[in-house]
Amino acid sequence: MAGEEREETWSDFRELVNMSPAALEKWLASEESRSAGRHTDGGESTGHASGRRIVELLRTRRSDLTDDDYGHMRKVVGYVRRHLAQRPSGDVRDTRWRHSLMNWGHDPLA
Repeated sequence: MAGEEREETWSDFRELVNMSPAALEKWLASEESRSAGRHTDGGESTGHASGRRIVELLRTRRSDLTDDDYGHMRKVVGYVRRHLAQRPSGDVRDTRWRHSLMNWGHDPLA
């Protein structure tokens, strides 16, 4: 991945992931987090697994990030942007929509 693409990915990721590593870890430990998102074979949801990876990325020095890390960051940016465009009407505080976004590191109420 070229330097310019890495820079754009980093900037977008840092803008959209608005939860701290500690806040995201606390959220991921909750029942609401574990029940949100698409589950495969009754296991962990894609978003929950992504949230654990996001915590790792946030705690990794930028200079130590790999192309694979940047690829996941781009996946996070794409998911959050698509999901934000589908915002339901009304109070979203206790919705699966918000909970799913939070699994991906973005709290729309923050």
